[in-house]
Amino acid sequence: MSGGTTVEQRWEQFYRYGPYTLLGIAVLMAALSSGLVGMSGAERSAAGLLAAAACALQVWWGRARRTAPARPAAAQVYYALRTLTAFALCWCNPFFSVYAIVGYFDAGELLPKRLVRAGLLCTAATMAGSQSGGGMPPASLTNWAAFGALFVLHASQALLFGNLGEREAERTRHQAGTIAELERANTRLARAMEENAGLHAQLLVQAREAGVSDERRRLAAEIHDTLAQGLAGIITQLQAATSADGPALAREHLDRAAGLARRSLGEARRSVHGLVPAALEHDDLPGALGKTVADWSERSGVHAEFTVTGTVEPLHDEVGATLLRIAEECLANTARHASATRAGVTLSYMDGEITLDVRDDGRGFDPAEPPPRGGTGGFGLGGMRARAERVAGSVTVEAEPGLGTAVSARVPLVRRA
Repeated sequence: MSGGTTVEQRWEQFYRYGPYTLLGIAVLMAALSSGLVGMSGAERSAAGLLAAAACALQVWWGRARRTAPARPAAAQVYYALRTLTAFALCWCNPFFSVYAIVGYFDAGELLPKRLVRAGLLCTAATMAGSQSGGGMPPASLTNWAAFGALFVLHASQALLFGNLGEREAERTRHQAGTIAELERANTRLARAMEENAGLHAQLLVQAREAGVSDERRRLAAEIHDTLAQGLAGIITQLQAATSADGPALAREHLDRAAGLARRSLGEARRSVHGLVPAALEHDDLPGALGKTVADWSERSGVHAEFTVTGTVEPLHDEVGATLLRIAEECLANTARHASATRAGVTLSYMDGEITLDVRDDGRGFDPAEPPPRGGTGGFGLGGMRARAERVAGSVTVEAEPGLGTAVSARVPLVRRA
């Protein structure tokens, strides 16, 4: 403790200097009362020798107590010799009980637990004899009765305070154990916090890497759905322009190719910035899908119909963009690979779910066989499934050679906030 001494330090000072102080007071009181109590010359000489012996014993113990924890026998010898000396001094003059009383305070400190009560009872006998009157030993039956009553009183008090001291010592040990356990717990907590800090840093790195990987996948899918499809459409229109009958028809195909190029460039820019497709900027999902199907039918020459079922609700931008991109990929695959004459797109609003079905009457394929490079089941199908999974949805494909293809995307109906 800063600014003062602790209780333990005060008791340590008492154990070191208290016996000297009490012995000095006892000697002074005995000297002043020697005539009053009728001390003889022999008793005065004996008291002086015993007081000197008590002082010498205290000096020896002051040096030996530094190693007392390692030598408990020395502490027991010191307590026994001091108690006998105090008893003899009280025999000479009862005022030496001032010195004898120190045995009450350090019995638990110097003696093993099994001997503490015996030490306290010896001190109680010394105190009772000094206070019974007539000196030691008691001179009459009345003195013996007084001695017995005082001994019972001192013994009871000594044992009571001894038990209280043991309980206090036990509580102190328990508190010390609790404090030690708390310190160990704090140490473990500090180590756990250090480990958590390391794990947190590792998780941040992993999250950053996952975010980079997810962004790469998103950009790859956007590039496939915008630039790749746009370039494929431009090539188709340019090829049609080179084989067109007459300049008017060739100009029409060239205008379509230029429009596709401008649209693809705009979509690429929107993809880089993570914006919703341009088709959803001014129309809801049914309107955007209707225009997409109509434009695709005009470019590909395949008759296509668009149908909406259920109650139309405003969708979250990510859900709408996901379904629009899936529809564009399905129609692009139909134009490239299916050789279809008819196609149908159905958007269904249901309770908590929205589905997109794209079907054609083309040549189909066997889903169990590995698709050819660039075929229907290639990156396009994987990209569609990845898009749907990003919004907790799924994509299923039903196809059979000669019987067309049907793609169904199911996603949660998340309304716009």
